[in-house]
Amino acid sequence: MLFKTEGIVLGTTSYSDTYSIAHLFTRDFGRVSYLLPMSHGKKTKIRSSLFFPLSVLHLEVEHMPLRDVQRLKEVERQFPLYELCTNITKVSLAFFISEFLSVVLRESDKNELTFGYLKNSIETLEVAEKGLANFHLALMIGLTRFLGIYPNTEFSGDRSYFDLQHGEFVVSEPLHAYYLKRNESAYLRDLNRINYGNMHLFKLSRNNRNEIVDQLLDYYRLHIYNFPPLKSLEVLRELG
Repeated sequence: MLFKTEGIVLGTTSYSDTYSIAHLFTRDFGRVSYLLPMSHGKKTKIRSSLFFPLSVLHLEVEHMPLRDVQRLKEVERQFPLYELCTNITKVSLAFFISEFLSVVLRESDKNELTFGYLKNSIETLEVAEKGLANFHLALMIGLTRFLGIYPNTEFSGDRSYFDLQHGEFVVSEPLHAYYLKRNESAYLRDLNRINYGNMHLFKLSRNNRNEIVDQLLDYYRLHIYNFPPLKSLEVLRELG
């Protein structure tokens, strides 16, 4: 049966000499894998060049129950990503974010609110001129609200340690190893207010930013099952 939906490209993987597998997060079906023809001829209806990470696509697709890999019938780009394909900082962000989303959305079902948040995030990144180095921090913190793992960020003077495992500030150091020290917890308290509109106001050094990314990934790792290391993280660490 044919359906029309929208999809965000998370990445592609090799499958055979004639096909690859495109992994998308769709508005109507959640995370889905589609068979993607590798042909580059003039008569090719579906061009593999449309499937750059974070591309937002109009899709006409065939969905069959219990089928692991679905089929694409028509594909059209919703809006061009000039900056995400040419600006080296945005390219690095696109590859990190798409890999990150591939993990956190691995078992996802239909969620129109999450799709809307991510689509708006991509549109924002394409046109953003300030605060780019903090964009992924804003996205990672904002996304916790849609995944149901948003931490309790209520802070008081006596609750100065952030417990990553339980997602809240606590009075004293937890007995386990998954917590932030006082100075690290203070960064998180301040970053709780970050969003795409004010991300340029957060003046962080490269080292500070890398420490915060590691802490956010630790938080996700504790709350998302089987969270692997991200290959694109090392490239991201070089952002100024």
